[in-house]
Parts: sequence; C-alpha cells; structure tokens
Amino acid sequence: MPPLNQEQFHAALDALRNALSFAAPADAVLSRYFRENPKLGSQNRHFIAEAVFGVMRQKFALDRICGEDNSPRRLLLAWLIRGGRNLREFEPIVSREDERAFLAGVKAFKLETLTLAERAELPEWVGSELQASGMSDDDILSLGRALSQPAPLDLRVNTLKMKREAVQAELEALGYEHSPTPYSPFGLRLAGKPAINRHTLFTEGAIEVQDEGSQLLGLLVGPKRGEMVADFCAGAGGKTLLLGMLMASSGRLYAFDVSEKRLANLKPRLARSGLSNVQPQRIESENDSRIKRLAGKLDRVLVDAPCSGMGTLRRNPDLKFRQSATSVDELNQKQTAILASAARLVKVGGRLVYATCSILPRENQGIVEAFLAAHPGFELVPANQVLKEQRVDLDTGNYLQLHPQIHGCDGFFAAVMTRKA
Repeated sequence: MPPLNQEQFHAALDALRNALSFAAPADAVLSRYFRENPKLGSQNRHFIAEAVFGVMRQKFALDRICGEDNSPRRLLLAWLIRGGRNLREFEPIVSREDERAFLAGVKAFKLETLTLAERAELPEWVGSELQASGMSDDDILSLGRALSQPAPLDLRVNTLKMKREAVQAELEALGYEHSPTPYSPFGLRLAGKPAINRHTLFTEGAIEVQDEGSQLLGLLVGPKRGEMVADFCAGAGGKTLLLGMLMASSGRLYAFDVSEKRLANLKPRLARSGLSNVQPQRIESENDSRIKRLAGKLDRVLVDAPCSGMGTLRRNPDLKFRQSATSVDELNQKQTAILASAARLVKVGGRLVYATCSILPRENQGIVEAFLAAHPGFELVPANQVLKEQRVDLDTGNYLQLHPQIHGCDGFFAAVMTRKA
C-alpha cells in the first residue's frame, strides 16, 4: 500500500465531490476528470479511481460512521482508515485535532450498530424487497457484500475467429493470469484489470469484454444457423454479437434499440467481430412500424429489458444512489410494455427470452408471471432444461438466477418461454 500524499488525496477528493453529485455515472465522471487532468500519472489515476469507487461501495456504512458531517472529505478519510491504514500515515494530510479524533473514532466504530441493509451495503428499500421475497438475512448479507466487491474482467472468445484454447495460449504468453469461466464454454476470467483493449486479440475481434452471466443469456436464446432472430433492446450490442456468433453469421439478426448513440457504439464492435448477418435498426418505441411488419415471423427474440441494474453494483456501485423504489415502479411499466410488444414478433414454436441484470423479484419473476397470465399462448420452458441441452452444468431451476456470491458473475435473471399458439 503506497504512502498517502497531499497531491493524491486532494485529487481523489476533487473527483469524489464530482461523483457524489450523482448527476452522471461514476465511471463517466472519472473519465471526464482524467481528460481534464491529463498530467496525472497512472499511479495517481489508479488511486483516484479506487478511492471514488471504494467510497461508493461502502457509502451506507461510511455515512453512519461519519454521522452528521458526511462531507466528501470525511467519507474519504473514513474509507482510507477502514482500508487498514494506521493513524501515522495520515500526518501529511490531517493536522486538525478534531480530524485526528474522528479518525480514531472510525477505528473504534462497531459495525453491529448498522441495519441489515447498511451492513449489506444496499438501500433500505432494496433490503426490504429482498426480505419480503423470502430471502434470509444471511443470504441478503452475503449477496450485498459480494455486490460490494470489485468485479473481475470476463472475456468472451469470438469462436468464429479463434478457439478458446488458442486465446488462452496467447494470454499465457503475455503473462496474464486467467482461467476458463466455470459455466460459459467461450468465457475467460482475467485477474486484475489489464488494458486488454490495446491488444490485437481485442482490436482484431477475437475477444470481447462480457460478463459470464451475460454470455449465458445468449445460450438460453440458443439461436441456430439460418434463423431470424431479434435482440429487442440491443444497446451497445454485447449480446447481439454473441447471438451472431452462435448463428455462425448466417440468417438474419435484428439489433433494435431506441437510442441512436447506443447503436453507434455497436458499429465498431460489429466491424471487429466479422459478422455479416446483423441489421442494427433504431426504433421510435416498442410499437414502431418496423416491429409490426415482423409480427409472427421470428424464430427467437431476446428482451434484455431496461432495469434498475441492481445486479451490476460490482461495476456500477453508484446505481444504489441513482435508483429508487419509485424509479423501479416506472421501469416495471416499461418492462411490461416491452415484453408484450416483443412477444408479437415470435412465431408459433418460437422462443422468447426475458432477461434483466437485476436482483429484484418485481423486475424478474413478477414481470414474467404477469405476462404469462395475460398471454396464454406462451408457456414457460425450464431454464435448467435449456442449459442442459447447451451442455452447461448449471441448475437454478425454472428461471436462470445468477448471484455473484454463488456464481462469481453479476446478478442476472432470465426466463425462457415458447409460443405454443
């Protein structure tokens, strides 16, 4: 652990103040801060990023520890001392007696005084919803604590360009510590955060950065060569590229999204991938005329619905403070409308997959159960059965439910349905 110095501390404090406004995602705030301060060295940038994300990950406990004065400075000091530093290390940055007393108090703080949600580093409303769903206190704690850890770097091998073993050999030669992902047959997990996007493996499209949970969603869709498939909420296209790979670049794959910017981000990734069967299309809404023209024609449709993102807190800890029970109410309405609209595309015998990166039951099972009740022409297909057909050794029951403390990936949910009439 390098010694503390004033320059580093004040730069981290400056970046943290910006991030705590929650006006933009923390990673975007940091990117802008680094662009505006180009003279910061790599060590300083690393320390600043660690500090900002570290405070975000522990902010519920830090707020209680700091009490009424939970200023960015106090939050940063508390995070640093909770990270194992001793009081002497703070001499370059702390001179006031009240701050020395504060640091000593942080050391003595009893975590047992925190609520269950605070100990789990989750908002109270999230803790309440998980309890109401039947999750035990111990399970909530282990889930919350896993979501408070930094995520590893997962890669997906583009098997149209290279085999996983060949990519492993290249990573080995580069000295990157890695292992195959436990469930995805084309995933690799790297230790640390190497700048893999500068390597030819990435620039030539042999690998993409993609969480293992996200890779498993593609296997649940299970598209075949020559089929007509849609990624209904394509975003920047990570899952679209995976579906195209599974289709061996044949058939037709629609990448729909309402955001021109997100689809623009897909274009360079699509070029690297070598896929020729993808058709990115911006739509005005889930009721766009282009959707209506495809009604009843598609073999498979993936709905990776807009959601709270509560399963991705390892990567986006600030989402805890930018979402609320009310914002999830609004998302539930969108999720219901989008799923019903996407379902119209599926032909008889076709497959519909609804997915989120949320841990909240009302964004997951709640949406699917309401959809099935309102659409008797669809029936649930057990996710464990589909994964077994794909030779994936994972059984979470009728639904795919992934949690970081159990499966090592982000929190994901998915339901597989088929149109029977």
